[in-house]
Amino acid sequence: MATQNYKTIELASNYKPKKSEPYMCPTQLAYFYRLLTAQKEELISERDSVLNAVRLAEKTQSVGVGDESDNATYNQDITLDLRISERNNKLLQKINAALDRIDNGTYGFSVVSGDEIGLQRMMARPLATMTTEEQEEYEQRRN
Repeated sequence: MATQNYKTIELASNYKPKKSEPYMCPTQLAYFYRLLTAQKEELISERDSVLNAVRLAEKTQSVGVGDESDNATYNQDITLDLRISERNNKLLQKINAALDRIDNGTYGFSVVSGDEIGLQRMMARPLATMTTEEQEEYEQRRN
């Protein structure tokens, strides 16, 4: 699809995809690739810190430091941290899937119809896999 490798394109720091460019041209793909890769790295970093916090809370609790109230707080903190970690893992899976779509040339196109999702929607929601209309129809069927 793209003749130029989006991974090696140099982008200006203030570059934003424009409607005047061909849809999902190598420059736009480079933009989304960098955006998604940065989000992925941030999530991995957060995941590591959350897991370290859970381990610390578990160690503190297992040593027997504190009273019942402290232990309840530790348990609550662990539960919250694990929920955050689970949410981040799901988001990480979606980011990896989007990066795969960039690699195989289907990023920015609906998984349902193959139609262009649209630059405005992709800018607002880089993980979008359906057009706005398809997403609305999907959500109506789910309810």
